[in-house]
Amino acid sequence: MKVLVHIDDAEQWRDALSERLPKAEIITSSAPLEQRREADYLAVWKPSEALLREPTALKGIVNLGAGVDALLNNPGLPEGVPIVKLRDAGMGDLIGDYVRYGILHFQRDFDRYRRQQHARQWREHAVVDKVDWPVGVLGLGAIGAKVAAMVAADGFPVHGWSRSEKSLDGIICHHGDAGLEVLLDRVRTLVLLLPDTPATRRLIDTRALARLPEGASLINPGRGTLIDEAALLAALGPGNDAGSGGRLRGVILDAFPEEPLPEASPLWRHPRVWITPHMAGPTPLGEAMDQVAEALRAFEAGEPLETVDPAAGY
Repeated sequence: MKVLVHIDDAEQWRDALSERLPKAEIITSSAPLEQRREADYLAVWKPSEALLREPTALKGIVNLGAGVDALLNNPGLPEGVPIVKLRDAGMGDLIGDYVRYGILHFQRDFDRYRRQQHARQWREHAVVDKVDWPVGVLGLGAIGAKVAAMVAADGFPVHGWSRSEKSLDGIICHHGDAGLEVLLDRVRTLVLLLPDTPATRRLIDTRALARLPEGASLINPGRGTLIDEAALLAALGPGNDAGSGGRLRGVILDAFPEEPLPEASPLWRHPRVWITPHMAGPTPLGEAMDQVAEALRAFEAGEPLETVDPAAGY
């Protein structure tokens, strides 16, 4: 089989996949056009429209990340070619750590202590017990389920939500529109780990934010399209560093509809917003390359694979 790799550090991926698949021919997108056209499989991250149109007899695509929105929205994506994506591949642990930090940031009042430091105020806040700090996780795929389990293991009650019904040990599971409303009513920190699909875009809008309890917090290491930014800013209230604010206590954001986040965005300057540059879940290369190699072997052998549903968006 012939595999075309397109990603930053493509040569590193080429060499690692060549070790794992010694009988395969692995090339990168810098190879001559004649070679690229002969590719049986693509292993890619955010390829160009032109690159997707080059292979003439493509058998499968491996998306080198968990998010497939950029690939599915690419007009060059060939119809009928099966797609597999990375599923966790070590990213779940890293995102779980990010989320656990974010929950503690609010549960242990680090946001308040930072404001007090700026004002040179010395005042201790009573600690809210973990059992009294329910956390909601929207999205119970491989990564969402892993993160929910990590948070539950820390002692927080965890409510999880998915479009269809699921059952996870130690997680209070909700599903559907009615289940989402129940979850939003109950949680003090909301975590977004949904894919980018037509059904999830701007899911967190004015109505959803209004259902959260007063003083709730939000963490988004998922997709930037999940949040209505204008509604979020309204829920945060005045962009000043005073003690008073809006309905939301604060948010930690790692993903945005446009990246890098434009310099003119008011999110940069809002004192109740913490911004990170889409770093919550970098892909651990070793585990990812193992998963990609296994997917390519299965493709070539005609073995069943869990593929992406383009209509659903994941």
